[in-house]
Amino acid sequence: RGETVTLSAQNKPLAAIYIRVSTEEQALHGFSLAGQEDALKNYCSALGYEIHKIYRDEGKSAKDITHRPAMQELLQEAEQKHFSAIFIYKLDRFSRSLKDLILTIEKLKEWNVDFVSLQDRIETTSASGKLMFHIISAFAEFERNIIGERTSFGMERKSMEGGAITKPPFGYNMVNKKLEVDPEQGPKIEQLFNEFITNDISLNQLGKQYGFTVNGLKKVLSNRAYLGDVKFDGKASKGIHKPLLTEELFNQVQSKLQQKNLKSPSNMPKT
Repeated sequence: RGETVTLSAQNKPLAAIYIRVSTEEQALHGFSLAGQEDALKNYCSALGYEIHKIYRDEGKSAKDITHRPAMQELLQEAEQKHFSAIFIYKLDRFSRSLKDLILTIEKLKEWNVDFVSLQDRIETTSASGKLMFHIISAFAEFERNIIGERTSFGMERKSMEGGAITKPPFGYNMVNKKLEVDPEQGPKIEQLFNEFITNDISLNQLGKQYGFTVNGLKKVLSNRAYLGDVKFDGKASKGIHKPLLTEELFNQVQSKLQQKNLKSPSNMPKT
């Protein structure tokens, strides 16, 4: 593969050992660091590796790899090619988050650092080990897609039932997951729309009056939420919140916006 293998003075590949145990696990199950360490030292020796360093996270939870100092040092030195493989006792010693596990091992592959889990019989040093890892990755991807579909379905259903699914637009507040008119900002919406219709004022000047950029103002002026609609994935549904504008005023503004866009320098024909 043309990859660099980090060797010891005895020309043996170097391995890092990572061990972790939470305070609760050690108290309940006697799942000690020393027990993991001895087993992994023997496994490294049996596979012909010399140990570069043992990284220990004692009393640390598996929920999040970012709050484990030894884990962070391990990954940093893996990227710097201090060793050729990482040995762990069990996958849940490394991470209980499948997403974190897959992403981290993908990084190790980029750095040409192999990954070996003693108890799970998973390793990336052989063809069969790589196949097993790819199967795990495929299941993780499947799980992510299922979660994504459920989330999308739930948001679409909420939209169809009139519920707001994003942050509230200017003029509204989110109260108990429902849009409520902001007593201070709400009345400004009709005022803003009327001012745009009745005055010959630039979008830049009008935006400055209300604290919007030009793009921000355009989004406000074209937001159908002010008619009582909610939108998801390009589809509009009737919402359950109070509208702030009439259809007539909203449509007048859309017509004027379209005219202004046609007259803008970027849309003028080149000579």
